[in-house]
Amino acid sequence: MKDPLDLTGKVAVITGGASGIGLGATELLAEHGATVVMIGTNPAKGKKAEEELKAKGLNVKFLQGDVTKEASCKENLEQVEREFGRLDILFNNAGATVRKKVTDLTEEEWDFVLDVGLKGTFLMSKYAIPLMKESGGGSIINCGSGWGLKGGNLAAAYNAVKGGIVIMTRGMAIDHGPDNIRVNSVNPGDTDTEMLRDEGVQTGETNMEEYLKDCGVGRPLSRLGKPRDIANAVLFLASDLSSWITGTAIVVDGGGIA
Repeated sequence: MKDPLDLTGKVAVITGGASGIGLGATELLAEHGATVVMIGTNPAKGKKAEEELKAKGLNVKFLQGDVTKEASCKENLEQVEREFGRLDILFNNAGATVRKKVTDLTEEEWDFVLDVGLKGTFLMSKYAIPLMKESGGGSIINCGSGWGLKGGNLAAAYNAVKGGIVIMTRGMAIDHGPDNIRVNSVNPGDTDTEMLRDEGVQTGETNMEEYLKDCGVGRPLSRLGKPRDIANAVLFLASDLSSWITGTAIVVDGGGIA
């Protein structure tokens, strides 16, 4: 009997795949047999991640790209088609945040956060879905957040993006179910990444160790998330174990919004 977690022969694309949650998902999906293409804006970081994962015997590739630019998304996915001939999994993971109230946000900051998180999810999906249809179907996983379901302080733009992703996911699931494409969102709580540390800096935290500890202690499971915790949910949604799951929002946050 085939292992339902076996992704051998499948091709995955992960935006923001060279760091944080994206890197955790890249490594885990590749460990389960997928060919994984990481897309990101930082070529030095991307090539370093590619080299390190290839040294572990994993089949990965980095492509420089900007999810906020339609031409870049189209070109990246055309290259995936040329090199690998198919696309089975898309993890729309790229995101950004500016920790401010709406009264303090500039228009440029608002546009930046929405363009990376929401527009990027739209553009990557727009060009990924036709490839998935040609491959017989697939799984799209959009990265939401616990704060897209309950809201959070000093994060109005981020809340807007993540709430939008949750409902956008449901609409996409309805539209593309007939194409055998499942669309779900994974919604992390605070996870130990560079982005979380940057949020601490933005909000004026002076003791990073205490800040990270505080991000975890109020949760029922009493710890901060790790990229692998979120990657496990991505693997589940990418695999045959979730073959009858679409249009749902899976929360992975140690019980934070419970």
